[in-house]
Amino acid sequence: MYTVLYYIICSFIRFFAIKDVRFDFSITAQEVRVVDELGDMLGVMSVKEAVGIAAARGLNLIEISPNASPPVCKIMDLGKYRYEKKKRTQENKKKQKMVEIKEIKLSPTIEDGDFAIKVKKAKEFIEDGNKVKVSLQFKGREIMHKDVGFAVVKRFKEEVINVVKIDSDHKLEGRQIVMVLSPK
Repeated sequence: MYTVLYYIICSFIRFFAIKDVRFDFSITAQEVRVVDELGDMLGVMSVKEAVGIAAARGLNLIEISPNASPPVCKIMDLGKYRYEKKKRTQENKKKQKMVEIKEIKLSPTIEDGDFAIKVKKAKEFIEDGNKVKVSLQFKGREIMHKDVGFAVVKRFKEEVINVVKIDSDHKLEGRQIVMVLSPK
């Protein structure tokens, strides 16, 4: 009687539950390897037996590793499992580092002191794990002397070449020379 009632309740829950995890009678395998709530191995048994054991303890049978042979299931509370899974994904999201593209702007007539500061700043960005876009903008008639602009960008590349990897080498795009650098 208790198992039939439990089956009906599980079917009702399965119908309205989010389809993120298989539990109880929604597990499709015939036999499963069962681990109890304390982490002890109970062995390989049919899904019906495992759900009966979980129901007797007032818990759910949750499929942890569906690709294993036989699939591994754990006896635990479904709400607790979903909460822990959500927490793990949030922690993983926090640990991920978003790579930003920082831009360093140069000019063809840049002085040595300013140039050194720009190189130092680019190295700091690279050490932080960010990509660096180096752009040299030509203003007015400066475009007539592209070779001066290319010389500045080449000098910049020579200064940072030992700490960076060049994603796209310097090239002229419209009125500016662009180069993209990333950490090694």
